[in-house]
Order: sequence, then C-alpha cells, then structure tokens
Amino acid sequence: MNRRWKMNRIGFVNFWLYDEEEFQFENGRLLLRGQNGSGKSITPQSFIPSSDRRMEYYFLGEEGKEESTCYLYLEFKKEGEESYRTIGIGQRAKRGRPMDFWGFLILDGRRIGCDLWLYRETGSVKIPYDKRDMRQALGEENLFTDLSLIHISEPTRLAL
Repeated sequence: MNRRWKMNRIGFVNFWLYDEEEFQFENGRLLLRGQNGSGKSITPQSFIPSSDRRMEYYFLGEEGKEESTCYLYLEFKKEGEESYRTIGIGQRAKRGRPMDFWGFLILDGRRIGCDLWLYRETGSVKIPYDKRDMRQALGEENLFTDLSLIHISEPTRLAL
C-alpha cells in the first residue's frame, strides 16, 4: 500500500489573536466551529491568502505594535507511521516597511512544540526567533530559504 502524507496540524506563533496555537487535523481534515469573529475564517486563510486584509493587519493591528515577527506552519504525517515533515514561514512586519519573509522545511523528523521551538523564552515572555536564529535552530539537515530573495512566477509543487 502506498502510504500518503496527510496534513496533521497547523500552528501559529505570535499571529493575530494567537500567542501560540495549534489545530489538529483528523485524517487530514480540520473542522473549526465558533461564534462570529472567533477566527474560523482567518485560520485557514493564513495559509491560503485572500485579499480581504493586508497581512500586516494580523501582525500589527490597526493602532497596535510597531513591529512583530510571527510563524505559521503546517505539519504532515505519513499514514501508518510516526514520520513527520513540516513546512513553515516566518514573517516580520514593521509599520511602514515591506514585510520580510523566510521559509523552512523540517525533514529530520523534529516537531514544532515537541523538540523544536520557534521562539526563545525570557521569563514568561516568548520572543519569536528572528530569521538568523531560526536558520540556526533548524540546523543543516533541514531547508531554509530567504523568500524575500525569490520570485515565483508559476505554481510550484513541493515533493515531501
């Protein structure tokens, strides 16, 4: 039998209303329930962008912070195995400046929130890694790219 990779969970660090949040998939599916305004729409739209609002809004708010770094990630699990792969993006917003993006692919089986974190803790405060620190935390076995240097002109498929 061909064992497929299925979406296992999505996660957010320092994004919109989420300090640190993850959502588990069941058999590759995700069900979100809640009241109006609770985030049901923005959660999946974070991974499939829409033109409703600029991304900076979800980092800085309308009258909020001057700068912020966040992470979004999507973990896959191989059917019938305890094998994992994760794709993710780091983003830094600074009011009045273009967004900075970087991406990563975790191939060594480590899992975010289990044996790899996207932030450092200073007392009770979680400070998301900047681009340099994230590259270092990933190590040489995983892939890291500075997306601000890449222009993708056509759809690209990534083989896990």
